[in-house]
Parts: sequence; C-alpha cells; structure tokens
Amino acid sequence: MSHLSDVISRVDAAIDEGVISHMNELLIELSDDAALSRDDRYTQQQRLRTAISHHGKQHREEEEARHEQLTKGGTIL
Repeated sequence: MSHLSDVISRVDAAIDEGVISHMNELLIELSDDAALSRDDRYTQQQRLRTAISHHGKQHREEEEARHEQLTKGGTIL
C-alpha cells in the first residue's frame, strides 16, 4: 500500500469515527508529512476540515432541536 493510500485510509477512519480531537491531530500530522505532495496533503486536510465543520453544525442543530423539544409548552426547570 502506498503512503497516500495509507493516509487516505487513516483520514477515512478518522472521519468515520467522528472524534474531533482525532481529526485535529491528523490535520497537524499531515501538515508535516513531507512524503505527500502539496496537493495530496491539501486534499486530505480539506476532507478533515469539512468533516469537522459538518460535525460542529450537526451538533449545534441537535442542541437547538433538543432545547426546542425541552421548552415546548413551557420553560426548562
């Protein structure tokens, strides 16, 4: 397996896991990966950034929906 294939597999796994801290660690690690071309490194980092962004948006939407459900018909006690 080539280094790029290994990196893609690791990025896929981090995205599937959905843990922001692991995605951030991989982002930092990729920044220093001289074995990847600039374009390949950028592509994989963008995949991670997009997943992090979507995760934050989804989390915010879930919190808003939860708050709305809890306050429906009254206030949170």
